[in-house]
Amino acid sequence: MKSLPQEGRHDELKRPPRECLLSCGSILRAHCRATGPICNPIDGRPPSLRPQRCFAATPASGSRTRSEETGIARPQILRLHQQAHETTEAIVGAVTGPLTAPRGLLLGRYDDGRLQYTGRATTLTRTASATVAGQLASAQHGHPWTGWSFSAGWGSRETLNATLMEPELVVEVGVDVARDAAGRWRHPARLHRARPDLSPADVPRWTSAPH
Repeated sequence: MKSLPQEGRHDELKRPPRECLLSCGSILRAHCRATGPICNPIDGRPPSLRPQRCFAATPASGSRTRSEETGIARPQILRLHQQAHETTEAIVGAVTGPLTAPRGLLLGRYDDGRLQYTGRATTLTRTASATVAGQLASAQHGHPWTGWSFSAGWGSRETLNATLMEPELVVEVGVDVARDAAGRWRHPARLHRARPDLSPADVPRWTSAPH
């Protein structure tokens, strides 16, 4: 588990509480920018398999750094945004970008024999794109997503220009387990690797969000 910087913490204790709070907030923000979220494993499974709870410092919703009435700078109120992540598998049902160098993956899982859209992956690196491109096959007639449109992001009206693929390639992804009302992953998944050793039947079944 990553720890927060220790430098100067004894001096902070001698300062007024208000100044100490502002200074600690600055240290936390700088640390998160330099090292990423502070992750705390919650069980004993290997790092690639266990869920993690990740905390990142962000301004509280509605907080202002400067008063609209007086123009006087005001301190930001920090909160810790908690996300639960896990590593899992999904099936590539479509891609964005050229087939020889796809930029994104649209992922799915089967539910009673029908491929359901479960979310998309973040933009692929060049290496990942080249690896995946060699394992994809264009869809034949009768793809279950024919005629579908895919949102560019949660809450966005923009749609993706997607090319349907034969739903055969399994990939391992890291996901934030938060879901939307339809049961899809609310945030883009991060591709870990392709899993040609697995078949679509090995992928966990699609489940709708609890009501």
